[in-house]
Amino acid sequence: MTSINTNTSAMTALQSLQSINDALDTTQGRISTGYRVSEAQDNAAYWSIATTMRSDNNALSAVSDSLGIGAATVDAAYTGLNSAKDMLDTIKAKLTTATSDGVDKAKVQSEISSLQGQLQTIAESASFSGQNWLSTGSSSALSKEIVSSIARDGTGSLTVGSIAVDITNVRLFSDDGAGTDTGILNKTIDLTKYTNTSGVAATVETSAVSFAAADDLVTFSVKQGGGAAKTVEITDQTLADAGLSDTSIRSNADLAAVLTQALKDADITGIDVSVDGSDNIVFSSTDTFSLGDAAASGTTGITAASLGLAATATTTSSASAGAAAVDTIDITSASVTDIKNYIKVVDEALSQVTSAASSLGAVQNRIDMQSDFVSKLMDTVSEGVGSLVDADMTEESTRLKALQTQQQLGVQALSIANSSSQSLLSLFR
Repeated sequence: MTSINTNTSAMTALQSLQSINDALDTTQGRISTGYRVSEAQDNAAYWSIATTMRSDNNALSAVSDSLGIGAATVDAAYTGLNSAKDMLDTIKAKLTTATSDGVDKAKVQSEISSLQGQLQTIAESASFSGQNWLSTGSSSALSKEIVSSIARDGTGSLTVGSIAVDITNVRLFSDDGAGTDTGILNKTIDLTKYTNTSGVAATVETSAVSFAAADDLVTFSVKQGGGAAKTVEITDQTLADAGLSDTSIRSNADLAAVLTQALKDADITGIDVSVDGSDNIVFSSTDTFSLGDAAASGTTGITAASLGLAATATTTSSASAGAAAVDTIDITSASVTDIKNYIKVVDEALSQVTSAASSLGAVQNRIDMQSDFVSKLMDTVSEGVGSLVDADMTEESTRLKALQTQQQLGVQALSIANSSSQSLLSLFR
């Protein structure tokens, strides 16, 4: 049936053209924005995922910034520790020089004081963005956090990860707020003194010991640390080298001088000799050591016991020795023994600074690895979001050409359908 009220062909052509126009609008929108899914209505699931991941990627950018600040803070502290290590090496060398005879200790102390001041300056200057891990005063905030990651679990909950850095053993200058210094350079470093007491009374005060015969000899061995044992010999020459007037030991002071000389002759250093209140010979050192059996030989009848030496080895005990802090060392009126102990204090501080620098080096490596990972993760997330929502421009350009052609044909089809009803006029002429 032909009707002028209802033009079915025109209606069909119009619907087709409208569909083409809608598809053309969609394609043009994808081309102009570059997105296949730019709004929730395009694909709700993909849009939701992409929006969440973009937000997480922005957070990862903040994590990258945090890692950068953390790396700079750790670098500042590490640089300070490295400089402090050099200063401690120099102080140690100055102290070693001061153990020599004829050295002006006051002048050496002047140099040491300058180095001590430089250590303080280094600690106070090693800061970044207001954070100083080497000079903390009485602060108790010793656990530092460097934001290093974010993670979203299966339920959508977001967690923030961090790299924890404990600076308790990194600080060079600090205190506990109650008057006790706790930094590596201002805390009191206690030395352990190792002592060996023969337990045999020295009776030279009442019965002089005479090395009258040329073959008189007293020997014992000394072993320091992990080194080989060395034999110590006492002869009439030892007494002469110790400054005695003849070949007889008549006092505890003479005996201590002879034993000290004997140790020196055996190239044994760091062991002090004294006679305690019970007339016992006491060997002491801040290095581990042990004494071997003592024996005597010769024609005068000298015994090891007469020199306060045990015929069987005695046990070396340990106890706390004198303590000092690096920043308070003063050798102006110090004895050689005191200076040697100061050297041990500086050496211990140097060991602790080295350990602190090593721990920060490990943190630096972890930050570098995490920064590299975060950078790659951001690229991966961006790529993943792109695969979900980005438009394929090659495909869209091809579709645009096709839809434009279809649009032109649709317009012509609608024009034809609209003009078909006009042909009915010829039937009424």
